[in-house]
This record gives sequence, C-alpha cells and structure tokens, in this order.
Amino acid sequence: MTAILAIDQGTSGTKAIVVDADDGTVAIAEVPIRPAYLPGGGVEQDPHELLDSVLTAGRRAVSAAGRPIDAVAFANQGETVLAWDPATGTPLSPAIVWQDRRSESICHELAEHSAAIAARTGLVLDPYFSAPKMAWLRRNLTREGVVTTTDTWLVHHLTGEFVTDASTASRSLIFDLDGAVWDAELADLFGLGGERMPRIAASDEIVGTTRAFGRAVPVAGLIVDQQAALVAEACLEQGTAKCTYGTGAFLLANTGPTPVRSSAGLTTSVAWRAADRTLYCADGQVYTVASAVRWLQDLGLVQSATEIDQLLCSDSEGVLCVPAFAGLAAPRWAPDATASFTGMTLATRREHLVLALLQGIAAQVTELTALVGQDLGRPMTRLRADGGLTNSATLMQAQADIAQIPVDIYPNAHATPLGAAALARCALDPALSLEDAVGDWKPSTVYEPRWSADRAEDYRTTWARVATAHAVKGEHS
Repeated sequence: MTAILAIDQGTSGTKAIVVDADDGTVAIAEVPIRPAYLPGGGVEQDPHELLDSVLTAGRRAVSAAGRPIDAVAFANQGETVLAWDPATGTPLSPAIVWQDRRSESICHELAEHSAAIAARTGLVLDPYFSAPKMAWLRRNLTREGVVTTTDTWLVHHLTGEFVTDASTASRSLIFDLDGAVWDAELADLFGLGGERMPRIAASDEIVGTTRAFGRAVPVAGLIVDQQAALVAEACLEQGTAKCTYGTGAFLLANTGPTPVRSSAGLTTSVAWRAADRTLYCADGQVYTVASAVRWLQDLGLVQSATEIDQLLCSDSEGVLCVPAFAGLAAPRWAPDATASFTGMTLATRREHLVLALLQGIAAQVTELTALVGQDLGRPMTRLRADGGLTNSATLMQAQADIAQIPVDIYPNAHATPLGAAALARCALDPALSLEDAVGDWKPSTVYEPRWSADRAEDYRTTWARVATAHAVKGEHS
C-alpha cells in the first residue's frame, strides 16, 4: 500500500490530495490564490502566498488522510517565473504568471528569429512562454539571484535541490526540443546566456527528499499540470487527446516519441520523460475560460459559476462572443486581441450573452481539435475532458455540438494531481508501467452532438470569421 501526496500548484489555487494505490483518493485540501491583474497586461502572484499554499494544502491533506505518505508528487503551472536567491530561497521578485503579456516588446524585438526559434523549440514566439517573461523580469525588476519557473523554487524549498523536469523546461523557448536539453544559443538570444539553469529531470525520477509534510519522503513526479492531466486521462498512445477546462482551456494530444512540428499554429513540447523515453505532445490554449466566467460574475450577469446552467436558452439568438479577454492563442497568436460580443439587439438578454460566451469558448477548443487532426494526419474522433467547468452541461454540450465529436468527461476532479501521483508511483517502483500506474477509467458522462453537421459548420465558419477580423483589429490597434 503506497500513499502519495500529490500537489497541484495552479493559477487560482493549490490542491493537495493523498492518493492510495488501494483506497484511491483518501484526502483533499485546497488553498485559493488570487493573482493580481495589473494595468498593461501584468499578472502577478505573491511567491510567499504560493509557498504557503503548497505547505498548507499539503499538511492539511496529510492530516486528513490520517496515514503516513511514501512520496510527494508535484505538478506546476508551467510558464510562471520568478527571481530568487539560491543561497536563502528568498524571492527577489513577484511571480510573473503565464498569462502576463508585458514581455510582448521582447517578442517583437526577436520577431526576425521567430521561425528559427519555432524550429528548435516547437513553440511560437509569444509572451505566454517562460523565456520572454524571464528576460522582461531581468530588464525591469532585478538582475540578482537566479530566475526560474516556480516549480524549481518551490521544489528547492522542499528539498534543497535546483531542478526542473523536461516538460516544464520544454515550455521555455530556450529548450532544444529534439535533444531535450537547454539551448545555449537561444538563451543568449533572450539575454539569458549567463543564467544558471536548473538540472532537467525525468518525471519518474526521485529528485530529493522533504520533511515538509512529516517524516522524510522522496519527491518525484515533477511535471507541468496539463501534461499531468494527459497522463491521468490515459492519453498514453499517439493520437489520444484531452482538454482541461480551468482558468484557461488546454488541449493536448500525445504525438508519441517524435516531436512533430505543427504546420497549423499549435505548439509542441515534451509530454513527459519516463521509463528512459521522452514522449511529446501538441497543444493549444484558450487563455480565458473560468476567468471569463468569473468576469460574468463580476458584472453581475451570473451570481456563481453554478448558475450558468440555470440560465437555459436553446439559442444565443445571433449573439456571438470572442472571449479573448487575454488575447488569442493558436492558431491566430494575437496577444493584442480583446473580447467582443456581436449580433446584439434590444431583444438580447443575459442568458443569450452567457450562452454566447460558452459557445465562444467551445468554438476556440473546436479549432484546436481540428488543428491537432491536421498535424496527426487524421481527424480527432473523441475528446476527453476534465477541469472544473466540465460540471457545466451547457458548455460541454456546446463543445460536442460545435466540434461534432463525443466528449468524455473524466470522472474525477483531480486529474492533474492524479497524473503526477502515477509518475511518482513509477519512481518508487521502476518495474511498474505507467499504464498500470494510471489504471482504467470510464467517463462519468458522455456528451454526444445534437446539432446537425450543417448547423455546426455554419456556426464555426461565422465564428472564425469574426475571430479572425478581431485578431487583425487587435494587431492594428
């Protein structure tokens, strides 16, 4: 019987679960975090709040479980960075969140290198990724200490080690995707050539030990949160895909041991390194999902996220929403794009606006599923889904209708920590396969398309035309 404390340190909170190989999830604790949204596209978190949330959630979960743990697994945000003193662990800057857009000027400066960067990293030159934010932080906040993603800092506080994992490193724009190593030339390009970079570990590797949650136990299962969910949902074979509906929506598809470069505007990164193999994934992002629903709440259009399914209407009555509250990612990569509602009349009611926003989210995810199909050479036939907003039947039905494929809902609200826990279990028992560590699962709900193919195609075409025009407008504003 092996009990794993799996910690998911995310944008809006930290979740910790204790999962037992025999008993399943035996304890859960969550600590909320509220990022600061600043003028000019800044999004920051307090590093002390991040660390406190990890320690508090982890200790509460262990206490509630009432049993000793055998390891700690850790999933992280992926692209959030900070500067810190490696001698003391003291933060020297705020955490610059993955949503932060203040490094756009750095990306513009390097625009002539964008094709070469994409070829070597599999990523698009965009403020979303780590290196532009690291460079911006160095220019504007501090030259002291080291600058890394938050996982390295948090794991350092737990273990004293200076390490990241291959999936997180691959989200940086200074990582050679084919060699799965740091790229010194790209680091120089971003002005980061002199920086001390953490060692890149495998996700099924024990990277150190910690006493932060009781007795000394190994720390393993380091991985980006979205890749962890890919593991948990058993997307272990080439062509399988999932979408997580959280603060943003993140669609990932397993592309196997070959780092396929997208011809369709998606990004390619490491899915995980385990069992001495590096697997890759294609992914696309929708930047604002739960955060868009929170915007509805802030305006008083809905009282809570649970109310969105109570405002039932079968049609948005011509209202279209492009929910680009933090720009548009693949395939348009328009960081300056803003959100819009079109098609409103005096007959438009709040339920039409709510449905239009949910359909706009689903339309963006649908574009990503189509692009994944292009890159894989065959269309996707199903989508696995997890995250808090899979609780919205309205959103999930819109997803099935617009994409015209069934949507399988993952039956557990903790896909990310469960994926990290599976990898940690493999670290403790190298003879255990990842397939066996993950196990089988059946969807809690399957949403089948109700729209006709013609209606779905008409909607997709109209929505894409509005979104493209909006992206172009953003570029010229």
